[in-house]
Amino acid sequence: MKRRILVVDIGGSFVKLLMSERVEREFASGARMTPKQFVAKFKETVKGWNFDVASIGFPAPVGNGRILRNPKHLGKGWIHFNFARALGIPVRIVNDAAMQALGSFRSGGRMLFLGLGTGLGSALVWDRNLMSLELGDLPYPNGKIIENYLGVPGLAKLGKRKWQREN
Repeated sequence: MKRRILVVDIGGSFVKLLMSERVEREFASGARMTPKQFVAKFKETVKGWNFDVASIGFPAPVGNGRILRNPKHLGKGWIHFNFARALGIPVRIVNDAAMQALGSFRSGGRMLFLGLGTGLGSALVWDRNLMSLELGDLPYPNGKIIENYLGVPGLAKLGKRKWQREN
């Protein structure tokens, strides 16, 4: 029997849920969303869907399927959060940019993935390897990080015209 996989992309602005290329739902996240709030909104959003397992992309460093640091763009309490217990299904967790890179990769060669959204997601894929890069944390002038000038925060801070010149 083929397992039905739900793909979840937890982002700093939205959580996107995908059952197939045509069946997608989303809900708002944001700087205050905690794991408890995520679970409540998740259960409400997936009503009527049948799936056996979930693959979750998470916007922070992930190692061996565990969240290593609380994300910059969500609330606190994620480091020891047990998605499988909370959702009642088997769950695999990977960095969100790594998940998106893997989904975009076509076999052969190498690919550097840069995702501009609430922040800057980055990953490298080659052969059978996948590495999350966290390039958004690179230093930028005035003691900032580059992520502050890319994606949604940079656009809001600089305005569209200046943002386009910077990028």
